[in-house]
This record gives sequence, structure tokens and C-alpha cells, in this order.
Amino acid sequence: MKFTAAQIAGILDGIIEGDADTEVSKLSKIEEGSKGSLTFLANPKYTSYIYTTEASVTIVDKDFHAEEEVNTTLIRVEDAYKSFSKLLEYYNKVKLHKSGVEQPVFVADSAKYGDNVYLGAFSYLGENVSIGDNVKIYPNVYIGDNVEIGDDCVIFAGAKIYSESILGNNVYIHSGAIIGADGFGFTPNEEGVYSKVPQTGNVIIEDNVDVGAGTTIDRATLGSTIIKRGVKLDNQIQIAHNVEIGEHTAIAAQTGIAGSTKIGKHCIIGGQVGIVGHITIGDNVRIQAQSGIARNVKDGEALQGSPALAYGEFNKSYVHFKNLPELVKKIDNLEKDKLHDR
Repeated sequence: MKFTAAQIAGILDGIIEGDADTEVSKLSKIEEGSKGSLTFLANPKYTSYIYTTEASVTIVDKDFHAEEEVNTTLIRVEDAYKSFSKLLEYYNKVKLHKSGVEQPVFVADSAKYGDNVYLGAFSYLGENVSIGDNVKIYPNVYIGDNVEIGDDCVIFAGAKIYSESILGNNVYIHSGAIIGADGFGFTPNEEGVYSKVPQTGNVIIEDNVDVGAGTTIDRATLGSTIIKRGVKLDNQIQIAHNVEIGEHTAIAAQTGIAGSTKIGKHCIIGGQVGIVGHITIGDNVRIQAQSGIARNVKDGEALQGSPALAYGEFNKSYVHFKNLPELVKKIDNLEKDKLHDR
């Protein structure tokens, strides 16, 4: 795809300084710019590169003042970083624009879908599936019986959405994600043999949620596992049955959340965090990577460590943790001196 500087300036409401007909067909970092590429300058420490970059078009702030001659066409905007992000979003929508039904696909007679839908080859739509408008379903996607999917959703190749799951509008499910598999429910008898507890609930994913590649969200035993609007989930996260995650919470990769735990809104949870079941985590909580959470957490807490401590306490304690060998050595020497004095 090719865009002219004039087209880009029109999208961003920017002012062109240079050749408005300059064409670009790829994106680049400013220090790696090449002919035909579009880049941006937002961080002052990269300013020197604008005089050497070979990028054809560069987005800059309106107040940028060139101290030397530049060879790239400039597009001046209010905020270069935000404008470049907006352009990336626009580019992604253009790139992902697909429509029509490829063959072969399986669509049950009772399934229905809206306008401008894309169904990739080998996708499967089960009984009573309902899909809204402008939905993109890529090849090898499985959508089980009675699933509801809203408008403007994208389900990438190889994702699996089990029966009774409900997705809102503008939900992105990346490749390999599994929505609605059985929760980990088993009960042992006297001999220690496990019997399965039927998982009869579902998964509800509200509007504007992103689910990363390889992430799994289990159906509830009863009721629903709920991912509320605006939640952002990284790759390879495990969310167990009956978990509830509040609005606009972001969770990094390889985090595991055990059953029936409730997490508040606007939380940020680092990678490889382990969270036990049946606890409540408040709003605006910050949890550092590799922490272990085994208790209820109040609104606004910042935690680190395993088991997790208050972030400030952990940092103070760490000073002593790293000095433990030396402290032990000193104690041993004191004990030896005490014995010698006797």
C-alpha cells in the first residue's frame, strides 16, 4: 500500500513542509529510515537523526525547529507520538480489511452473521451462532454453538471460542487463544481418584477487550467468567473459572489467576504474576512482575515479591536480602569471638 504525504497529512490534520506528492509504502524507526518509508520524531534524544534519516516523510511536532537542512518531507502535527499511533491504527485497519466468505467454511443452518463479514477458509460456525457487522474471522477459527459476537470484532487464525461464550463489540482475539474451555474442576474420592465437576457456565467478554495469543479464559462452573470492557490481556495468560476482571485493567504475559478471584478496574499486573483463588483485588492496584498474591488487596496498593509485600517495604528488605551472605558471615565471626573470649 502506498500513501502520499498529502494523504497522511489529511488523516492527521497536519501541515506539510516539503513535497506533498512524496509516496511512502512502509514504516521505519527514524534512525533506520530508508527511501519510501514513513517515520516520526517525538523523543528529543533522537533529534540528530532527522538530519541524516533517509525516510521520505517524517512526522514532527508543530513547534519543531530545524537547526540544519532536512532532506525528508515534514508533516507538522500537535503531538507526533499520538499522531503516529493514530496512523498505525489506521494502517492496521486498512491492512486487515477483508470481506467475503472463503471456501471451504462450515456455517450451521441456524447460524447468522451481519454485513461486511469476512469468514476465512476452514472456519467453523456452530448452531445458533450470532455474529454482528464488520467482523473478521480468519482461517481455522472454531466458534461453538450459541456463541454471540458483536460488531467490529477480529478473531485471528486458529483461535477457539467454545459454546455459549459472549463477546461484545470491538473485541480482538489473537491466534491460539481459547475462550470458554472447561475450568479446572475435579473432586477426589477416598482413594484419591478424581471425578470431573461439570463446568456449565460461560465466558462474557465486554466491549473493547484485547486477548493476546495463546491466552486461555475458562468458562465458569456456574454463572460467568467476566472480562469487563477495555481490559487488555497479553499473550499466554491463564484466567480460571469464575474470575472477574474489572474495566481497563492490563495484565502482562504468563500471569495465572486462579478460580473465583475478582480483580478491580484500572489495575496493572506485571508478567509471571501468580494470583490465588477466591480473593479480591481492589481498583488501581499495581503488581510487579513475578509477584505471588495470596491475600485480598486494597485499592491503590503497589506490591512486589512472593509472597508479595508492599512495594516500598520490598525495596527496603531487598537491601538486606542481597547482603545476607555477608551478614551471616559477620554473625558467625561474632559467635566465634564470643566462644574464644570464654
